Amino acid sequence: MNTTALHEPLDRLWTQSFISACASNFLLYFAFYLLLPILPLYLIEDFHTSKSYVGIILSCYTLAALLIRPFAGFILDIFKRKPIYLLAYFLFVFTFIGYPMVTVVSMFLFLRIIHGFTFGMVTTAGNSLMVDIMPASRRGEGLGYFGVANNMAMAIGPMISLFMHDYYSFNTIFFAAIGSGTLGLLVVFTIKSDKAFERRIKEPLAFDRFFLLKGFYSGLSLLMLGLPYGMLTTYVAIYGKELGIQSGMGIFFSLMAVGLIGSRLFAGKMVDRGRLIHVIGYGTLVCLFGFFTLSGLRKMEVFNVRLVEGIFYFIAVVLGVGYGMIFPAYNTLFVNLAQNNRRATASSTYLTSWDLGVGSGLILGGSLADTQGGFPLAFLVGAMATGMSFLFFKRIAGPHFDRHKLR
Repeated sequence: MNTTALHEPLDRLWTQSFISACASNFLLYFAFYLLLPILPLYLIEDFHTSKSYVGIILSCYTLAALLIRPFAGFILDIFKRKPIYLLAYFLFVFTFIGYPMVTVVSMFLFLRIIHGFTFGMVTTAGNSLMVDIMPASRRGEGLGYFGVANNMAMAIGPMISLFMHDYYSFNTIFFAAIGSGTLGLLVVFTIKSDKAFERRIKEPLAFDRFFLLKGFYSGLSLLMLGLPYGMLTTYVAIYGKELGIQSGMGIFFSLMAVGLIGSRLFAGKMVDRGRLIHVIGYGTLVCLFGFFTLSGLRKMEVFNVRLVEGIFYFIAVVLGVGYGMIFPAYNTLFVNLAQNNRRATASSTYLTSWDLGVGSGLILGGSLADTQGGFPLAFLVGAMATGMSFLFFKRIAGPHFDRHKLR
């Protein structure tokens, strides 16, 4: 009885620090999603930038975040994580101040690169800190709730941003993002992180200090899932217009967020019950169904436009459910492959693999959309990448995880 009582506090998930970490994550992503849908409009309307150049400028953000993540993981495994999280969060928010001051496109490009660096750092630090403050027995569930915070931001951020764009100036939206980020920064101060893991500072520099080598196969599998996701988030609005869907695209992302939130709530608990491999498999198959259906919508136009619109929004929920299962499961997988003093590197490897997939999907999707096959071909290729991810994980990455997992 005494032993059980002693261990009960370790299994408590909803601590004040956990709630603060989720709140700060929501406010960070809310600031991020306030800018996401209006930046292309800002470049086109205020700077008269071509659409192709808009894609190049915005992709620099993802590239910068991708480049900084391995170094972020290395630094976070050496030094205390909360001070680094605070600094990265501050720099992320501070960079927003530059948007109202930009006067030429070259300055905007430079600002996006800097902002990408800070985003890559703050998200890696936040993910690593969250792993530290939650009990290991409820890690999958905790990461699921942590992810719900940014899904909620995705559900309401773009809609609020586009609404503000109709009535207010771009600068008003920039200042709203600064306000959200500043509030999130204040919340970070209330997080208590008492866990101190051994950090082997004197170890020689090696590649595995920046990338979790045991996560290579799982990283490849996750990268393939990121390909269609990058296509989806970047081009689904244009595809919807081509299909004749007149409703706002904010509805699609809101429905997708509903699916993400709903599935995260039960997927994390399944992961904690030892069904991590199954959750990834089921989630991947759900995504496979979603992308195959999305790629075939143009052929359905001959039947009924209303039917196409209904299926289009149904797919948003389906893909939200699929990715909502995948995210906490893969996050937990990478952490479970790493020693305690490599947790930040594990988080960095997880996020780097995802960024590589999303960035590649953005470029590949645009190239395929310009061919005769158009967006149906792009999403069909995305579905094929999802199917390859399922087979690769089933035969190689999953068994490799079972052999090398530490917990």
